[in-house]
Amino acid sequence: MAPHLTINAVAKQTGLSAHTLRYYERIGLIAPVGRAPGGQRRYDAADLAWLDFLLRLRSTGMPISQMQAFARLRAAGAATVPARRQMLESHLDEVLAHLAALQRNADVLQAKIAHYRALEAGVVPASST
Repeated sequence: MAPHLTINAVAKQTGLSAHTLRYYERIGLIAPVGRAPGGQRRYDAADLAWLDFLLRLRSTGMPISQMQAFARLRAAGAATVPARRQMLESHLDEVLAHLAALQRNADVLQAKIAHYRALEAGVVPASST
């Protein structure tokens, strides 16, 4: 990996658009990114690691406002570690509850699929839904 990547290279690597990367910087999700002499953004390994974590938060359904709060805590330094841990624990609880609900729904879908397969095979009376 190059030590400092352009916004387009980071967009390709992360799947985020250049517009989204600039937006994340503007709203404080990412700290101001280093600049080349011509003013172009240059992302380093730490920026990419942070973006990767933000993408994980986003993919688990954390709202941008909470991501911003987490980013502010992170920027405030080590004294905020307990608050950051608590925030992540709370979010994890929500993610696990959502996973459990999804699993229950998947179980019902599997049972319904098995039922329809049995209907197709002529094993179950057709009056069932």
